[in-house]
Order: sequence, then C-alpha cells, then structure tokens
Amino acid sequence: MNKKALSILMRTKMRSLSPATNRINQMQFPPSDDKGSSSSSSQDGSSNHPRNFEQVQESMHSAISMNKTEILDAALDDFSEGYYDLPNENRRTLLLTLAREYDLNRSQVRELMKQYLGLELPRSDNIVDNGHEEEGSFSAFYRIERNLRHSLKPMYEVLFERLNTHPGGLRFLSIMRSDILSFLAEENIASLRALDSYLKEKLITWLSPANLQLHNVTWDDPASLLEKIVAYEAVHPISNLLDLKRRLGVGRRCFGYLHPAIPGEPLIFIEVALMENVAQTIQEVLWDDPPITESEATCALFYSISSTQPGLSGINLGKFLIKRVIDVVRKDMPRISVSFYRVDAVQF
Repeated sequence: MNKKALSILMRTKMRSLSPATNRINQMQFPPSDDKGSSSSSSQDGSSNHPRNFEQVQESMHSAISMNKTEILDAALDDFSEGYYDLPNENRRTLLLTLAREYDLNRSQVRELMKQYLGLELPRSDNIVDNGHEEEGSFSAFYRIERNLRHSLKPMYEVLFERLNTHPGGLRFLSIMRSDILSFLAEENIASLRALDSYLKEKLITWLSPANLQLHNVTWDDPASLLEKIVAYEAVHPISNLLDLKRRLGVGRRCFGYLHPAIPGEPLIFIEVALMENVAQTIQEVLWDDPPITESEATCALFYSISSTQPGLSGINLGKFLIKRVIDVVRKDMPRISVSFYRVDAVQF
C-alpha cells in the first residue's frame, strides 16, 4: 500500500462513523498492519468538556450582545463548541430560542409604520415650485424609512454576520442550517422557517461564485481532500481506491468549488468523462477500461455532481459549477466540439 492509500485508510478509521464515512470504511482496502489507532476528536469539533444547555444559551446571548473584540471572539468560540456538545433535542430548543427571542421587534416596526402612514406626502408641483423648502419636507420620510430598514433586521443577523467572519464560522453556520432543515422536516414551525430563510439568503451572498475557487481534483491532492470525494460521492459511489484513481486519471476530470473559510474541502464537486462517443450506459463511463487517450475525445460527459454540505441545500452552487467547468473544458480542449451531456442524458 502506498503512502496515500495508507493515509486515506488511517483517516477513515479515525473518523466518527456516519452514513457517509461508513461508505469509506467499507471500501476494499488491503489489510492494514497497524495495531490500533489513537482516538481523535469528532468531526464537528466538540470539546472534551461538554457544556450544559444554559451555558450554551448564555454564550449565544453574549455572542450577539457583546462588542469588545477579545470578549466577542471567546464568546463565539464558546457558543460554537458548546453547540456541538448539545444533543439534537437541545439543539432544536436552542434554535427555537434564537428564532423567537432574537427576532425583529414587531412592536417597533408597527409604530414606525403608523408614523410613516401618518405623514402627508408633499404635492409634486409644490416641490418643483418651491425647490429646497419643499424638499426638506421629505426629511421625515427619509428618517422613518432608515429606521424601518434597521428595525426589519432580526437580532440573529448579528450572530450570523459575526460567525461568518470568525474562524470556522462559515462551516458552523452550514452545520447549524443542516440542523434547522432537519428539524423543519419533522415539523414546519413558522419561526424556524423564517430563521432558515434569513440564513439561506446570507449564505447565498457569502457563497457567490466570486468568493469560490474552482479546483481540479487530482490523485496528487492531499488524502484528506480525496477522502471527502469518496465520502460524499452521492450519484455513483466509489467502491475502492482503484475506482477512485480511475475517476481522477486519464480521460477523466473532477472539479470542485472551494471556499477560503473551509480549506481543503470542496463544497460541491462534479465528475467529467472525456469520451470518443456519447455513452449509452453509465457502465461505459465507470468501467471504460482502458480509457481512450484524451486526444481522441470528442465529447465531455458530466456524469455525477455531489454536494458535501447538507446545510447548503437550495444554495444552487451546482448551476454555477457546471457553467464554470464547461468554460474550463472548452478552453483547455477546444477540439471537443460535441455538446456537453449531463448525467441525466445517459440511459441507465
């Protein structure tokens, strides 16, 4: 076993078991000679000193209300680490608390709306005739509109914004939204739905294509990254190291979107097969042995696209990734003139 295969094997043994990582551990690796491995902290970063619910709730409040940088960083760390320690039921309670107690102040919004509706709109002809004097009558409108914009922002926006700029915060927000979606699947709670909608809008902004890096995944990448490809391949599971190496070898491409805040882990990735003719079955793509030389390829088949972050569901990164990869493949291989085919164009 080479060093890369050994590294992947050791990492998969050390990780906590989940449906995705179970798939890795079931891969057909050669027998290992190691006598055991030391335990590691869980993937989500939980600490060795679990916090109770009240402590986590207090740290969440501090993360929202405090402004001093040194104290704020510690509060954000305490909150995220404490959240990981909580069981699902307590996470649900905490998220409901965040959604309900840190929502916008509707009494203030209603009062501002009453003030706004009570203003008399100046006549347009008076504005033209009197110029600056009548223009000043709009100052009350501008003031209330500014206050309304501020009042329509929920308090939990502060937490989202601060976590986004905090080390590890973007990954944490993705995990938090994954929990929200899971709880909403069990029960459609209006306040939790509003929390999800607001967080989703923020993630769409922070994960715009301009903030993402396109990475061509190869066999030479770190084992930790290749492990993610194996774990999260959702369309056509990777059965063993030979299968993985084939998908990253001659006549194949794998591209992923990376974000600087989540280094070494593609948020979403797509697999491409360069072929002489359009495949009629997926078996032709997965078991084309040996693959044709790339100089003979006339078409590129996009046969699998997978997301690694359940919390980014609905962000629609796949559309942007497909467009970007099409541009890259066409630029690198202009000889390929056949239309690009996605996986749903293949007859299974």
